[in-house]
Amino acid sequence: MESFRAALKSDLESADGAKMKKILLVIGIVAVMAGGGWVVTEVNSFRVNARMSKLNVDVDNLFAGLQQYKDYVGAYPSGNNSDIAKALQGQNAKNIIILVGRKNELNEKGEFVDPWATPLRIYFSGTGVLVRSAGPNRRFDDSTVPGCDDFIRSN
Repeated sequence: MESFRAALKSDLESADGAKMKKILLVIGIVAVMAGGGWVVTEVNSFRVNARMSKLNVDVDNLFAGLQQYKDYVGAYPSGNNSDIAKALQGQNAKNIIILVGRKNELNEKGEFVDPWATPLRIYFSGTGVLVRSAGPNRRFDDSTVPGCDDFIRSN
């Protein structure tokens, strides 16, 4: 009888040990998956922040270039995005080339683009300039819509 109890106890302990190993394995897998999800989220956040930083620098440089253009030519350039880019590149009444900071990205149409490759929208009013980027979703949204990720800056 004593040997039967010892054998039964041994079987129960080994079953509990196997269950414990399975539980720890499942917990480990869940932890790795959660950690992987966190890493993906952080990498995406870093990429968006890097692009937003690049956009801020590009827009600051564009504001500086447009102000220099106004100082030398007498008025802001007119026309659409590509016309403005051409004017800053010397195709203006005084043939003055305005350097806009580091190389700003231009698309195949010669338009200034944001880090997501969407052409910027540039507006002028008397003494001010407004620059609008479509943002990460590459779509110009109504600014009153929840989730609008457009980026709007003025000088």
